[in-house]
Amino acid sequence: MKKLLIASAVSAALAAPTVALAQAARAPTLGQVLDASGISVNGYIDAGYTHADRNIETATGVSTRVFDSQNNSFALHQFGLSVSKLPKQGFGGLVNVTVGSDAQVIHSFPEGPGGSTFDVTQAYAQYSGGPLTLIAGKFATLHGTEVIWSPSNANISRSILFGAVPFTHTGVRATWALSDTISLIGGVNNGWDQLTDLNRQKTLELGATLNPIRPLNIAISAYSGKEPAPLPTSANSGTRTSINATASFNITDAISVGGEVLNVTQDVPVGGGATNSVKYNGVAGYGSFMFTSKIRGALRVENFDDKDGFHFGTPGTKYREVTATGAYLAADSFEARVEARRDQGTNAVFRQYNGALSKSLMTIALQGLYKF
Repeated sequence: MKKLLIASAVSAALAAPTVALAQAARAPTLGQVLDASGISVNGYIDAGYTHADRNIETATGVSTRVFDSQNNSFALHQFGLSVSKLPKQGFGGLVNVTVGSDAQVIHSFPEGPGGSTFDVTQAYAQYSGGPLTLIAGKFATLHGTEVIWSPSNANISRSILFGAVPFTHTGVRATWALSDTISLIGGVNNGWDQLTDLNRQKTLELGATLNPIRPLNIAISAYSGKEPAPLPTSANSGTRTSINATASFNITDAISVGGEVLNVTQDVPVGGGATNSVKYNGVAGYGSFMFTSKIRGALRVENFDDKDGFHFGTPGTKYREVTATGAYLAADSFEARVEARRDQGTNAVFRQYNGALSKSLMTIALQGLYKF
């Protein structure tokens, strides 16, 4: 009996490390801990190369590009990271940061363009209860087909329309789901890309999303409020009103198309209480086709009428842009893209290296997109 007890004790002692190792192996991973807590973490790295046949780096002349500001140059456009906990019921929040050359463009006032390569793009608290969702803080605009978050776009470069609408707003927004197919949106904010308000007046936002049939998504949004008049003739604020509508339709699992319409007007004070109204408008069309499970093609065409020079500063000029992008989806986490884009103006507005002006701008771009 004594020998049996000794043998059992020895066996237990020898088994203890194995049991400890097995328990350690079953320790939860960071991902499992985050999933259990309801916290979602995801992000991407967007790096690439751009070559242009014109001087897109110059501060004079016109550039229809939002982020492609360096010619014959490699760039870390964006490192994007989003951390969120957004339950269907109760309180939550989201923080989204952007690091890289593109962050210098999307900064909100008071920092403004050309600042740090780090940007807190979104940071808001959320409350959800039944059909109502409330958010307060800094959040992305309702306008536009394309977004700052690179993996959500089919093309490398951003459209002219993307640069003609706000990037973000700071304020409050309420979304009311009338049904599974219709949601209404309303909010109040500081205005276009303003972390702190440039004036005491607020900007009103209204929107609606509709999904009448499963393949079709429609979004309509509008902003109206006092904004700084961008023309050098006045430093005062006037009412700016923008209306945007987007639609996307999945024809098949491999083919999708979309469209966007934008109209923006601005009242410019000219003295004595009088104002002049200036405006720009544009339309864009999108198409995407999956040739195979790993190869995708995307096409974008757009027209932009800057008749008063409100956006680019050259009155009476219309712009046309065509972009073709090919993508190789090497893995779920990695995508390689190549793109050719041509911009055309009705006037000579694109500056060449010798100082002369041209009516066209052509670029070739490469992109590596890693998602996690």
